[in-house]
Order: sequence, then structure tokens, then C-alpha cells
Amino acid sequence: MAKIFTMVLAGGKGERLNPLTEQRAKPAVPFGGKYRIIDFTLSNCLNSGLRQIAVLIQYKSHSLDRHIRIGWNILNAELGEYITSVPPQQRISEDWYRGTADAVFQNLFLLDPEQPEYLLVLAGDHIYKMNYADMYNLMQEKQADAVVGAIETPLADANRFGVIGVDEDHRILSFDEKPDKPMAIPGDPAHAYVSMGIYLFRTEVVREQLIRDAKEGTKHDFGRNIIPRMIKENRVYAFKFQDENKKAVKYWRDIGTLDAYWEANMDLVAVDPLFNLYDKAWPIRTYQGQFPPAKFVFAQDFQGGRMGVALDSIVCGGCIISGGRVQNSVLSPHVRVHDHADVRESVVMENVVIGEHARIRRAIIDKDVIIPPKTVIGFDPVADRQRFKVTDSGLVVISKGMKLHAAVDSSG
Repeated sequence: MAKIFTMVLAGGKGERLNPLTEQRAKPAVPFGGKYRIIDFTLSNCLNSGLRQIAVLIQYKSHSLDRHIRIGWNILNAELGEYITSVPPQQRISEDWYRGTADAVFQNLFLLDPEQPEYLLVLAGDHIYKMNYADMYNLMQEKQADAVVGAIETPLADANRFGVIGVDEDHRILSFDEKPDKPMAIPGDPAHAYVSMGIYLFRTEVVREQLIRDAKEGTKHDFGRNIIPRMIKENRVYAFKFQDENKKAVKYWRDIGTLDAYWEANMDLVAVDPLFNLYDKAWPIRTYQGQFPPAKFVFAQDFQGGRMGVALDSIVCGGCIISGGRVQNSVLSPHVRVHDHADVRESVVMENVVIGEHARIRRAIIDKDVIIPPKTVIGFDPVADRQRFKVTDSGLVVISKGMKLHAAVDSSG
């Protein structure tokens, strides 16, 4: 694994997650209470033995850059190990990244001091567990020039992804973006392989391909341009996703929409969640803030309905549930829930205050929001749409730092 240099693509705008991406890049969006989305990819890298990692950032990069600097500055630079964020350098032109391939092309200079034999390209906005060493082993076994991470998907759903057509030896024959008729896996007519956005290349081969692509009028995208041409000219294989999550169903999520984001968080509070955060053999790292323990108070007044309690929920450090009720929810650090407040099926981010007698259901509340006493959210879609972002499913999303006024938002 010391022969591999890793680039994590973290420059997308994440527009479908707006307003959560209004002030931050998608990989920096909080997830699961204490994590950021990018933590899962970076944890995979560490758990796989990768030690030279560049995170390529672009839009609204401050939050992500800060998180990497204070939370992931854990390797020894004297040993040539590092995780670093790299903004657009504009060494080649004044263009921003024009696509995934162009992002790597503009940062090929990072490879010059290291001279790695292999380049691993990852997306920084997916949630999954994977040992990338398994891809490397397949590359050696097949003497491949490139290996593409692939996951089985029902054939009826595969047309929403980049579909990988393979032969019986898993050599890739075709790579089609959102085809009308996806190619089934040999021996499994009910499923197709779709791309996970994970690519392992021989450095000298991909360097040549990227230089050629930069001179042509393409989309400068790995899935649309680089991989299809490499299939014709090089040995390219599909790696069948081996899930380190150790569940009956493989877990890989691109939480690209607000509803998908909420559903993935709600899975974490289930009795038996699909995604396991508690596996000591595959730890998920993040920045650990200096927060006091979570606290639940006013049990002595339970007969009057004033009891601090959280059920089927994740509650992070620094939270105080002060006479309120939290159920089926995810609370990030430093959340306050006051007397008789009721929070259900919600994702509540850092430094949010829930006022007395407030009622909240199926909501995502971003950081630094103060919910006034007696506020009602998630029960009246018409009223909610006048104040907040509401998805088609009725999920209410409140922007970071949004100011709510009790005179408007309270009900008797």
C-alpha cells in the first residue's frame, strides 16, 4: 500500500443537499451526530494502510479544510505520511475543475515528489466501508492497468448509475452512464454492476490518458471519458465490492438528496442499523471536540410530564436534555432541549437550542439555530413551506443560523 498515492475528490457543490451545502462543501456536511461525510472515506484509507492522501477541494472549502487540518493531522510527515487538503492551484490554466478527470489532471504535480506506482481516486461524499488493499490485490492478480469499484444493483434500478459491463473474468467490456438497457452481470440476469466512483490506476497509464483528455473537448470525467477509452486501449477490471460493514446487505450510500440524508441518519438510530458505527475492528475517525458528557435532567418530575429522556436516539457530548423528550433522532454536540419540548425523527446539528413546549417532527435543523418556545415544526406542511425548505416527502430543513421569531413561529 506504500506504492499507492490517494486523491479524494471533494470539490462538488452538492446542490441537491441545499441548504445544508449553502455554506459548506458536501463532504463537510455533518452526519451521524459527530462525524462529517468525508470521515468515512478517510477512515477507509487509514484502515486500508494508505498514508499519502490529498483531498482535492474547491467550492466553499473553509469548513472542510478546517476539519481536515484539526481532525486529520494525525500522520507523521517525517515518515512521508500525510492527509492534506489541496485547493485548486490553477498551475495549468485559470479554470476551476471541469470534471473529475480534470481535477486529478490539474494535480498531477502532487505525484512528482512521491513517484507512486499506483494512483487511487476516491469520492469524498459516499458512506461505506471498504479495504482498498483488496483492489490492489486484484490489480496484481489480473495485471490490470485500472480497477473500478463495482457494486451489484437490481437491473431495474441500474439505469440511474454508470453501468459496468463485464465478461466472466470481470474484465470490463463497457462503461455506460445511465443506459436505457443496462448489461446484466454474467450468471446473474437480475443484477448489474454499477460504478462506485472508486478507481485504482497504474500511474504511468492514467497520467498519459489524463494528458490526452485535457487536450480534447470532452467532459473531462472518469466515468464518461477516461474509463471508456481505457477499456479499448488497456486492461481494465471490475472489483466486486467487498463490504467491511459485515451485514447481510452491502452498504454503500451516495446521500445526494435531503431525503436520502435524513433516511441514512434515521437508520443509525434503529435497533439493528444497516450501517455499524460500533465495530472496533473498523473504526470511524473524526475530530473529537472537548465536550462534556451528555446530560438528562428532571426525572423527579416525570408525573408532570417534565422528564429529560432520549429513546432510540444518538445523543452526542455536550447535549443537555432538560425536561424534554427526544425520540428516533440524532443530536450533534451541544444541543439543548428544554422543558416539555418534544423532538421526533429529526437530525439536530451542533449548538441548536429547542425551546420549552416546542414540537418538532421529521426535520433537519442545521447548526446554531434557536427554536423559540412553543414552536411547531413538521405538523403543518403549508405553514412550514412559508418559513422553511420542505421536500416533496414533507421533510422540513432549517438553514444554519436561521433566525426564528416567536411571534411568528409559536402556537398556543
